[in-house]
Amino acid sequence: MTMAARPPVPRRGEIWSVQLPNQPADPHTPRPALIVSIDVRNRLAGDIVVVPLSTNLRPLPTHVLLPAGTGGLRHDSMAKCEQITTLDKRFLTDGPFAGPVSEGLLDEVVRAIRRAVGEVLP
Repeated sequence: MTMAARPPVPRRGEIWSVQLPNQPADPHTPRPALIVSIDVRNRLAGDIVVVPLSTNLRPLPTHVLLPAGTGGLRHDSMAKCEQITTLDKRFLTDGPFAGPVSEGLLDEVVRAIRRAVGEVLP
């Protein structure tokens, strides 16, 4: 009996290419997204929590700059933390691009997510 190979499990801090089903007319899909859910959840659940990335570099309190090269990105990008979303793993199309982003950058993204949901932060 042969065992089918398991698909790779996304890890917190990695950048993957994803389809965003709530934006079917978006000409930029699939698009890169940063995995922000914790690894145990990523391994056990059928879905993941991601923050979509954009090359539109508009600075806002809920956006975090990810320079080209970070996590395998080819272009400077913004993590649009106000667009945090949960996706079924079937919407992962490719990845990870490279290793995870730094802990410091991931901390910045989490702070921006907290701002996006209304927490007052310095």
